[in-house]
This record gives sequence, C-alpha cells and structure tokens, in this order.
Amino acid sequence: MSDTSSTIFEQVKASFGAKTVNLEDKQELVNEVFAKSANTYDIMNDVMSAGLHRLWKDDMINWLAPPKGATSFKLLDVAGGTGDIAERFIKASGDGAKMVICDISPEMLDEGKRRAYDRGLEQDITFTEGNAEHLPFADKSFDAYTISFGIRNVPRIEQALKEAHRVLRTGGRFLCLEFSDVQMPFLDKLYDLYSFHTIPRLGELIANDRESYQYLVESIRRFPDQDDFADMIRHAGFSQVKYKNLTGGIAALHSGWRL
Repeated sequence: MSDTSSTIFEQVKASFGAKTVNLEDKQELVNEVFAKSANTYDIMNDVMSAGLHRLWKDDMINWLAPPKGATSFKLLDVAGGTGDIAERFIKASGDGAKMVICDISPEMLDEGKRRAYDRGLEQDITFTEGNAEHLPFADKSFDAYTISFGIRNVPRIEQALKEAHRVLRTGGRFLCLEFSDVQMPFLDKLYDLYSFHTIPRLGELIANDRESYQYLVESIRRFPDQDDFADMIRHAGFSQVKYKNLTGGIAALHSGWRL
C-alpha cells in the first residue's frame, strides 16, 4: 500500500495492467481493448464479476436515489457507453431526470445507441464522445456523476476526479463503482485464483480475446485499494467521502459530495 497520494498517482499513471507504459500511450492501448470488446461488453462484465455486476449497478442507483417526481435532476455517466447505468437510472427516476453518457470510445457509444434504440430509450439519453480527463461540459452542469468499472482505465485518475468535481453543481454527488481489494479471508485467494487462471481463459473461449481479459484482471490489481482511492477522491475536493464494500470487497462503491 502506498504512503502518499502522489505515489498512488504515479503508480496508476504508469500502469497498463501488469505492464509499465508511457503515459501518452496508455489511452490508446485502453481504447483498443474497448474497441475490440464493445459488442461483448456485458459478457465481459459477467465473466469478470461472475454475473454480480448487475446487482452492484442496482446498488449504485439505489444509493444515488434519484428523485421520482418532476424535480429536475441531471446525471452524467462517464465511461458508460453501453448504457447499463443509464437504463437503470431512467427506470428509477421521475419525469424531471435527464441522462447524459460520455465515453471516449466511439465503438462503445455506437453499441450504447443501438441498445437504447432496441429498448425504446433513444429519446431519453444523450450520447457524447469525450475524455474523462477533459470533459466537454461547463462547470457545475450536473447534479450527479457516476462511473462504473471505468476509472481504473483512465491514465490520469486524479485529473478525472478533478473534472468530476468541476462539472458537479454545489451539492452534487460523485459515485464510483469499481473492482477493489477483497477484504474477506479465503475469498481473496479464491478470487485471485479465478481472476488470473479462469477469466483470461473464459475471455479466449467466449470472446476470442484472451489479451483484453488479461489486461482487465491485471488492471484491478494495480488499482488503489478502498482507503487509498477514498483519499484520492478527497484530494480532488470532495467532502463526506465514504465507501461500501460489495461481495466482500470484490467491488467497492465510493461516494463523495461537492459542497
């Protein structure tokens, strides 16, 4: 575990899975992963989480608790190209809710648009191509910001957190769902075994893409643990930062407020 936030930042910025790469190259490498996997993204999440990601995303929306009436409420979901969070948000919200998805991957956005059309939600979601480190939105534009299983793929995580803080209105909420550090004895060893030995093989069998699944497993191990990531969120300016472990810490849901 790192001793300082600056050390955490440096470790995250320099990693692409288990490899060390130039910071300038990481985004392109990540883009290649998601360009290849856009049409199998749900399968990827099912494999990575043994299907639990669906329940975890429900937990995220339940914790967000968007208003159900006509109250205006605008959500930005970053790295949410395929629309998993968006669909849940729309179903949980009232008539005053507005949904914007921002994703750096045009392939993921195309998949999200296709799914939104198939589900009759194309009028409810605005899709925007953009970088989490440099969001194409004005200051204080949103009531909430969500990101699920995306922030560990951002080259400059600290910059993405500052951008999240910038685009939130005063009183706005940040929520991040991410794979994390397993906290339960025995489960940690079991999940490590599943991650490093089973997930890449399943990726090869199901999606003919072992390399992307190998990267995703390795990227989880390089991501800061729950307390270190909470410190990073505080460093970006958020208040009342807390987190909830999900399924023994296989994933964690972090929350912070712009006050």
